[in-house]
Amino acid sequence: MILRALSADLLKIRRKGVWFLVLLGSLGLVVLQALNFGLRYDYLVGKLYKEDAWGGLAGEIFDLVPIALVLGATLIASQIANVEHLNNSWKQLLALPISRATVFTSKYLVGVIALTVACVLLFAGTIGLGLILGFSAGDIPYLKLLKLSFLPFLGALPMLALQLYLSLTFKNQALPIMIGITAAIATMFAANYPEILPLAWPFLAYYAKPAMPVASGIILFILIYLFGTGHFVRKDVD
Repeated sequence: MILRALSADLLKIRRKGVWFLVLLGSLGLVVLQALNFGLRYDYLVGKLYKEDAWGGLAGEIFDLVPIALVLGATLIASQIANVEHLNNSWKQLLALPISRATVFTSKYLVGVIALTVACVLLFAGTIGLGLILGFSAGDIPYLKLLKLSFLPFLGALPMLALQLYLSLTFKNQALPIMIGITAAIATMFAANYPEILPLAWPFLAYYAKPAMPVASGIILFILIYLFGTGHFVRKDVD
């Protein structure tokens, strides 16, 4: 049943801008660094990152990854929810022989899939950019680039869970979007936050020991999902 619901939701978002946001967020970071390195190639590659060009590229890209993840989670969650909100189709959807928990879970899975695709594109795009810039193919730090692409995402899972819950709960998307934009801006200062603060986890997942922020991100994601499912199952839907 969950696979059928997931397939239906993936079809619904096909023309709703979700995949455009995925492309814009992931490849947009790569394009920005293409401009950055293109304009300052002699300084960045010839001086600043002379000893480790690939590591320098990863570091430059990562500076924008946490804010991109939080903002991306906000916009993708809103687009997923608006498929039902804008069409006023919640009552028709929930009248089908499918449990509310399955409907809610499917929306969460779509969000996770969308951001996972964005991470894959970021990984591939970073490698492609490095090769275009003339970095050695034999020195590609695959493990570092995998960490760059996926560990911050795992640390940002609670924000995705929260945004999906808020977006699916409220027809007016002003509140979840305002919270998401505020959180995205706040991640710019994540290096100064205590480790216990979830907004710091996307940053710490790459630069610090990843076990704590990654595990905490996954656990909190599950807790928010369970809370959201319980609330969605009981609430009245307009």
